[in-house]
Amino acid sequence: MHTPIVAIATAPGRGAIGVVRVSGPVLGPFVSALLKQSLQNRHAHYLSICATDGSVIDQIIAIHFHAPHSFTGEDVLELQCHGGIAVIQQILELCLTVGKGFDLRLARPGEFSERAFLNNKIDLVQAEAIADLIDASSVSAARAAMSSLSGEFSTLVKDLADNITRLRLLVEATLDFPEEEIDFLEKYQARSQLESLVLQLKNILSKSKQGIVLRNGLHIVFVGEPNVGKSSLLNALSGEDVSIVTDIAGTTRDKVSQLIHIDGIPITITDTAGLRDTEDTIEAIGIARTWQEVERADVVLHLMDATQPFNDLDQEINKRRCSSSTVLSVVNKIDLIDDPHYSTKFLPISVRTGKGLAELKKNLLDLAGWHPTQESPWLARQRHIDALTNSLVHLDNAAAHAALDDRVLDLFAEELRLAHDELGSITGKITPDDLLGEIFSHFCIGK
Repeated sequence: MHTPIVAIATAPGRGAIGVVRVSGPVLGPFVSALLKQSLQNRHAHYLSICATDGSVIDQIIAIHFHAPHSFTGEDVLELQCHGGIAVIQQILELCLTVGKGFDLRLARPGEFSERAFLNNKIDLVQAEAIADLIDASSVSAARAAMSSLSGEFSTLVKDLADNITRLRLLVEATLDFPEEEIDFLEKYQARSQLESLVLQLKNILSKSKQGIVLRNGLHIVFVGEPNVGKSSLLNALSGEDVSIVTDIAGTTRDKVSQLIHIDGIPITITDTAGLRDTEDTIEAIGIARTWQEVERADVVLHLMDATQPFNDLDQEINKRRCSSSTVLSVVNKIDLIDDPHYSTKFLPISVRTGKGLAELKKNLLDLAGWHPTQESPWLARQRHIDALTNSLVHLDNAAAHAALDDRVLDLFAEELRLAHDELGSITGKITPDDLLGEIFSHFCIGK
């Protein structure tokens, strides 16, 4: 049985309202000791909360949710007070003082959500969706996180797992009674059932890949020689003057990062120092950091000047880029030339006139793997993608065995089991304790 926990559930700092939350197996005696009265289940009570010396700390709203009808599935006490830092801290300290006799302790990050998961109030996908909803940086991401929290993704995974289970039961029954000599694969249309499972899984995987783009976004690094327009392009895409723009070469000496959204997709753009040979110590450090950023980028946007020919430095940029990054070559200042001399492999734009910027945004979304017509109804994490991909591998292996005959039914059954286990790891039906610790450790305290 868990010991009771307490934490401040609202964001740090001054606010109109603050919330202190307590969760534990049985909180009735603690509530009476803390508030000098018992509370009716799920009713809001307006009362004074007093320090141990009898002085009033604040006028609060107190609600006692009896188990199992609470977020955590345990007894939960919620204390809503005025949002001053001193007031909230006093109430937290009072709870800990009164709670000493009840083994009350401060909650770990994510422990309230972890208890909700362990008490089967939510599955692991829904627990992760709580953190994603808090971290959502766009309306699209918040909407998708809410879909995950409502169980839409979990339901699809569970339905697929149930369908695999039904096929597994037929296989296991056949293996248990080999004397029947039934042509299992033909009689129960196992191959067509398996094809349907594969299609179902591929559909979930495709939408989940959209969901991971919506959650993680894209990290883009601008590189190029000085004065090709990198800072101007960052300002144009972000809609504000993030970087200083001058005609002086080497104005940008260190990286400048900005989070923007294109069609709801979070994109972090890093503007870097212009690449050139320099004896300026500070500028040289900035250039060295540019190459470091290139190594970490999802996409390297190589910006060139349409008025200047493709040179050795441009070739070096392409050569030194990280092999795991994608390079998008863009030519700026096309409004300054009459006779284009750049390759059709380069995307032409003019930051000054705005020409080509819409096409550039579309290219960035394509590189992120985002398809607006296939918007994901849920957010996804890399572990979801890995589990779905592994499950698909096992179903493909099962299909390879099914292409033979009933003599390999045991291998067929084993691949179905492995595929089923991978799906179970998504919702938390089959999840190692160390993975749970990693997931919930990134949650807010009080969540």
